[in-house]
Amino acid sequence: MKENKRQRIYKTIMLVVVVAIVTFVVTSIINYDGSIRYIISGKTEADISQKINTAVSAITKIIEEKYIGDIDKNILVEGALKGMVASIGDRYTEYYTKEELDDFTTSTLGNYVGVGIYMQADLTNNTITVLYPIAGSPAEEAGIKSGDKILKVDGVEYKAEELTELSDYIKGEEGTTVTLTIEREGNVSDVVVTRKQVHINYVEGKMLEDNIGYISISTFDEGCTNDFLDAYNKLKDEGLKSLIIDLRDNGGGLVDEALGITELICDKNDVMLITVDKDNKKEVTKSKSDPTITVPIVMLTNKYSASASEIVAAALKENEKAEIVGEKTFGKGVIQELVNLSNGGALKVTTSEYYTPKENKINEVGITPDYEVTGANEQLEKAKEVVKNK
Repeated sequence: MKENKRQRIYKTIMLVVVVAIVTFVVTSIINYDGSIRYIISGKTEADISQKINTAVSAITKIIEEKYIGDIDKNILVEGALKGMVASIGDRYTEYYTKEELDDFTTSTLGNYVGVGIYMQADLTNNTITVLYPIAGSPAEEAGIKSGDKILKVDGVEYKAEELTELSDYIKGEEGTTVTLTIEREGNVSDVVVTRKQVHINYVEGKMLEDNIGYISISTFDEGCTNDFLDAYNKLKDEGLKSLIIDLRDNGGGLVDEALGITELICDKNDVMLITVDKDNKKEVTKSKSDPTITVPIVMLTNKYSASASEIVAAALKENEKAEIVGEKTFGKGVIQELVNLSNGGALKVTTSEYYTPKENKINEVGITPDYEVTGANEQLEKAKEVVKNK
């Protein structure tokens, strides 16, 4: 069943600006065989296309006639497309080359060769920060931790806007090594990591004391809802009486999967998500079935809980199905779609903004927990305390 799900066309995507060693989520791949038709600032598609074609032709001719080096026309085209999309000024809208799209798609299968790090571009100080190392990955084994800043890779410095380049470089042949220059709490050190096959377990469950079930979700990939339900049923068979859902460091993923997990807990007809598109059209998504999970629930969040994580957190909190312990979430409340292009690449474009069931804004705001607690261990202990008293 899971393999069949992986073969279907995806619909929507929500993620913080995070690129994993391979980007960690895929969504909305829409077959597209024509040009993109929009009206921008009163100019028709024909006006804009003509200006772009004229400018590109002129620049290409000058380069061909005057540039003394070799020219790769494919690179020129890809660069032009990336530059045009980047000029929109939306950090979530971007153009993927065919190679980048292949990586983007492959990552949803849960296996790749690399070092196993989820990263984010910190645009405030122009650095690249480790969101978290994948459990059991070479990066975790080498001691890399959430919050580490990656300054250099094999001696080459990388800035926030070069996150994709850094991610591409870190991937490589199994058994080879890469040296990461890491800054942690003001101290700089080199960490040598050996690349290997990394298997990503997005959902992990275990039983804590007092029959408290614990399920962590690292990202909402394809099949995540089934994996979550499997983990819950296993814990239920072991005598689960309450549940902690850990969304810390979860940067987002597939909207359908986030809603799927939410629907397991919400009552029938509960509002789970509200979206508004560019034409101010509102769409309300409600639960269609009675809840499967009815035990007391507490969620854990931190400042890296974003996007699809915020859908789940907001829906369960505002429908009074769970309380939140931890830190205020990231505040990424916009949805992207991924549109396949005829050249093999794709455009990931922001298409709508989403709101909580009570129509509260999330983008650039975040979700405030019921119990604000810092420190990973302290957050978990508080969650245990809260869920035992529910």
